[in-house]
Amino acid sequence: MMQIRDSPAGALFSLCVALVCAAGCSASWTPTTAQPVAALQWPYLPAAAKVTYDHALTGLARNRSVGTVLESVVFGKSQTSDGFVLPVAVAAAKDGRIAVADMGRGCVHLYIPSASRYLCLAGSETARITSPVGVAFDEDSRLYVTDSVGRVFAFDAEGELRFVISKAGPQALQRPTGIAYSPTRKALYVVDTLAHTVHSFSSDGAFLFSFGGRGTGAAEFNFPTHLARSPSGELYVTDSLNFRVSIFDESGQPLGSFGHHGDGSGDFAMSKGVAVDRNGVVYVVDALFDNVQLFDRSGNFLLTVGARGSGFGEFWLPSGAFISEHGELYVCDTYNHRVQVFRVMSGYANRAA
Repeated sequence: MMQIRDSPAGALFSLCVALVCAAGCSASWTPTTAQPVAALQWPYLPAAAKVTYDHALTGLARNRSVGTVLESVVFGKSQTSDGFVLPVAVAAAKDGRIAVADMGRGCVHLYIPSASRYLCLAGSETARITSPVGVAFDEDSRLYVTDSVGRVFAFDAEGELRFVISKAGPQALQRPTGIAYSPTRKALYVVDTLAHTVHSFSSDGAFLFSFGGRGTGAAEFNFPTHLARSPSGELYVTDSLNFRVSIFDESGQPLGSFGHHGDGSGDFAMSKGVAVDRNGVVYVVDALFDNVQLFDRSGNFLLTVGARGSGFGEFWLPSGAFISEHGELYVCDTYNHRVQVFRVMSGYANRAA
């Protein structure tokens, strides 16, 4: 039998493998995006723009290089984009990294632009992420992920698993969903939908306190889902089956609420993601309306962005939302398999329409 390694062909093969391995260690990734041909804005022209369309993020692709070309030749592997399947939550850190919880893939896509690095975070062999539904960064770019089967995962800035939370005090987590981080208190806030409660944990995973309970009172919930912390330190919770957004301080004391069930502008049908910008504008995703509704801090309706469909600026069962300190609004367009990114005109809520 011929020994491949002793032949000229074998030597070439060995060289190719070595080059692939060397190139693979420095593989870089790029976001895959799409943009409309014509500019989009809300409200529509000729009104002044309050929100404009930026781009759609559909996944991450490995850049073609000597290593990836050789990989295709030697091993028969093709260069493909690692696209989103069911993106349900999104967050961005101060250094520009972005995390997308993908329920369809059972992982969190983490992209670090400073290193063109991509990681698909799935937990560990003993604690696998099954159903990721919420993501949040802290000030050190550590990432926290809620898994609705009953766990919260914490990763360091390099994507290594730090710890897993499965209990809030003596009680097991039932269905953790929304999550937010407070840099002031160095604390996590986690919505437990089935417990109708919000739990707070320290940044190292220690249980601090809970608030809520099922009901219709000011400090109660009826299947809450998502959570956002405003730049001023208020907690906004989508209290889905009470058809409202409830507002709390960081100790869990109620500060008010707004919203009611209906099918008109400013009403709620199936509220999901919530985000709040530095001007106090509140963004509420509604999966049944397939849009994002904007409100001021008092709950006054301001604007609707989006409609049902698959075009740019349209949605199909959207879910999570996030707004950066630079005014970039990210919305998980779940069943269109993408994250849509908008830009918010700073201070528009205080200007005449």
